Amino acid sequence: MLQYQLPQQPEPEVALVFHALADPSRRSMVDRLISGPASVSELAAPLRMSLPAVVQHLHVLEDSGLVRSRKLGRVRTCSIEPAALSGAEQWIAQRRKTWEQRLDRLGEFLAEHPDEPDHPYSRSER
Repeated sequence: MLQYQLPQQPEPEVALVFHALADPSRRSMVDRLISGPASVSELAAPLRMSLPAVVQHLHVLEDSGLVRSRKLGRVRTCSIEPAALSGAEQWIAQRRKTWEQRLDRLGEFLAEHPDEPDHPYSRSER
């Protein structure tokens, strides 16, 4: 009998990371910060948006824990927090492992039953 479980929802922190990374502009900022800390102005330079819009995106990244910033004088410097990605990596790895196991079982089944007739809904019948 086929058993199906509803997928577990990611932890709230992981959901915030996925939300933060859903936007291409925020992914661009994260990519830039991987090479080292940057000021808000440096992060904004390649983007086609206003500085206040960049700051709003940075707030989303900070709320997710992916980025932290500190203000020294008049300059706000941002840096990446790689540990924030570990929860998302674990969530993805768990799903990858599940699907790899399922595909392995399918491969084993097909290897054990090479002469089984085609399923009535197989592609060859369409």
